[in-house]
Amino acid sequence: MALKEFERQDISVELSGSVESVIYKNPENGYIVLDLGCDEGLVTVVGVLGDINEGERLELRGGWITSTKYGRQFKAVICERSMPSTPEEITAYLSSGVIKGLGPAMAKRIVKEFGTETLDILDNDCMRLTDVKGISADKALYIGNEYRKITGVNEVIKFLGGYDLGPAHAVSVWALYEHESVAQIKKNPYILCEDGIGIDFVQVDRIAADLGFDAENSFRVSAGIVYVLRENAFAGHTCLPREKLQSAVCENLGIERRAFNSCLRGCIENETAVSAEIAGKEFIYLPEYYSAEQYIAKKLAFMLKTSARYEKDYSNEIAGVEFSENIKYETLQRAAINGCLTGSVFILTGGPGTGKTTTLNGVIRILKGMKKRILLCAPTGRAAKRMTDLTGEPAKTIHRLLEVDYTAAGELKFKRNENNPLPADVIISDEMSMVDTLLMESLMRAIKPTSKFIMVGDGNQLPSVGAGNVLRDLINSHRIPTVELTEIFRQAASSLIVTNAHRIVNGEYPNLSDRHNDFFFMSNANEEKISELVVQLAKDRLPKTYGYSPIDDIQVLCPTKMGAAGTRELNRLLQSALNPPSRSKPELKIYDIVFRVGDKVMQIKNDYDVIWSRAGEKGSGIFNGDIGIIREVDRFSQNITVDFEGRVAVYTTEMLRKLEHAYAVTIHKSQGSEYEAVIMPITGFTKNLLYRNLLYTGVTRAKKLLIIIGTQELIKQMVDNDKKVLRYSLLRPMLELEMRKGEDAEKEDT
Repeated sequence: MALKEFERQDISVELSGSVESVIYKNPENGYIVLDLGCDEGLVTVVGVLGDINEGERLELRGGWITSTKYGRQFKAVICERSMPSTPEEITAYLSSGVIKGLGPAMAKRIVKEFGTETLDILDNDCMRLTDVKGISADKALYIGNEYRKITGVNEVIKFLGGYDLGPAHAVSVWALYEHESVAQIKKNPYILCEDGIGIDFVQVDRIAADLGFDAENSFRVSAGIVYVLRENAFAGHTCLPREKLQSAVCENLGIERRAFNSCLRGCIENETAVSAEIAGKEFIYLPEYYSAEQYIAKKLAFMLKTSARYEKDYSNEIAGVEFSENIKYETLQRAAINGCLTGSVFILTGGPGTGKTTTLNGVIRILKGMKKRILLCAPTGRAAKRMTDLTGEPAKTIHRLLEVDYTAAGELKFKRNENNPLPADVIISDEMSMVDTLLMESLMRAIKPTSKFIMVGDGNQLPSVGAGNVLRDLINSHRIPTVELTEIFRQAASSLIVTNAHRIVNGEYPNLSDRHNDFFFMSNANEEKISELVVQLAKDRLPKTYGYSPIDDIQVLCPTKMGAAGTRELNRLLQSALNPPSRSKPELKIYDIVFRVGDKVMQIKNDYDVIWSRAGEKGSGIFNGDIGIIREVDRFSQNITVDFEGRVAVYTTEMLRKLEHAYAVTIHKSQGSEYEAVIMPITGFTKNLLYRNLLYTGVTRAKKLLIIIGTQELIKQMVDNDKKVLRYSLLRPMLELEMRKGEDAEKEDT
């Protein structure tokens, strides 16, 4: 894994002048619209520049843009600020509200008293302000402190601006280090990578090199170790074998093993990394992932140990459900229902059409008859809605179930935890293959040790987008009571989607020749022609033949983002075909992406801060994989309003980094969702992604219609490639170890 290349924005035009007026200011993201008096005349400037006020002098770098509504504007990327120098400029500056409580009348009196020395006095001798009528000692001290804060932030803005980093980062640095900010950065620039600031290691590495830091500087190597661990967490690994971490860090940073070993010891000592040994092999963790896996293993082991020590036969209750619902459970379903009702922890797994929902409904029916308090949840909004539709019981996302909250320091937490557990006798969580390690930890912390925890999911699906492989690890541990349903029911057996999914997961080739069912194969080997065919199907052929909505019903799923038939190119083509530019559809271009009213978009990272509203209800949090439609684009404020199936949220410019178009999404991102119709182009662009579980997951996303475009050779290659997604994690051995400890303790007691 090589260091990512940092892309610079075009900043070829320079402009300097004095701020005549501030037209619009967004305090949340630093976006501003202002009029600048300069050699070009009065110029409208837009950009994410921070808290700028009238009277300030600016030196800007950026480029000219033309807005259909607002005309010619200068879009600034880099901004260097200098304080006003003339009495008129200083008066305008202090009158602008830059210091809360200091109005125009007071500003005029101060400048009349001190003239061009005003700002110097505010900075260095603020108690002289008491010479001005109406300013007490406390007021003078307050004004001086506020002004020094402004100049301090401006100093950080100017320093970081020299490295193409915007004002938002400067404010984050100031919040942590205040007047020591620039000195601390120069001492150790890698503090910019820390939580709370979060600048990418590659960008910080550029700053460090400019400041003269050598390759094996301990600050650099330590930050590099954390960077590699974090990048691998994004790739799904909760930890790395020491030798693999060493190889990646040394290669990425261009350093010797000696420097790595020394700095790794330091990271472990200062607890920015954790060492764990299993079966004589050392693994290195980020602390949060080690803590999470340890907690999950200990909590599950405890719940299993304290579970009911007897097997109860629920045959009569099951027979009652069969009679009332006029159904007949098969043997494994009866075993699954009995297992769910008996123990404290249970896993119900199985592929499509095997009766998981029917089985789960039986469990819920019996539990309700026993007057048990039941809570249902799933990882995503779509999965929770589907769970509600299938069971008839209310289901929430796991995040909503746990109730997002914040500490006094503004850090995310959940209200539900060991001290405030979920008020339920039974927790049932669906789509468990999507639940990553950190979310699993949070859920486990909120479950009372005396509660029952039932996990439902398909162990053959792809693992979670986040780090870990929780469901598969728990199944493979053979420590959690589990029933896998395998029999395909008669009604489901009539669907070629279902039968082909089972053929694929069993290593058999799917039937690609049946043209009279719900599974169609279209042979094509040319990537460009495949892309054209995808657009034709989504735009015209499927809507005309089946009446499907191209936006609401049809979803394009791809193995990869890359290539002519990957999500990036297909999103561009599908946006052009399904939602072309129009005078009636406002749009905004951000980071080379055009967001337009009517666009289908997906959240690509969890964001607990997004505030949404729905029919008078308010909440927070939009999560990875949530799909919505852009309803409004405000070019003036640079805000975009997105409707996530009823939850309406406003996105600022900075937040848009977490949105991407969703006309086409990767198969991985589609987990937990079902679509009326799925179009799935399969090409040989990325050979390493052509494996069985990926194909199986894509196929099982389709409810009524699936079209695969590619070659039979590639489909067969995917079926033959039973490569399991390798994810480094110690959850399974940790659970096994905790269970053995409990068993050994029991032996000693007896």
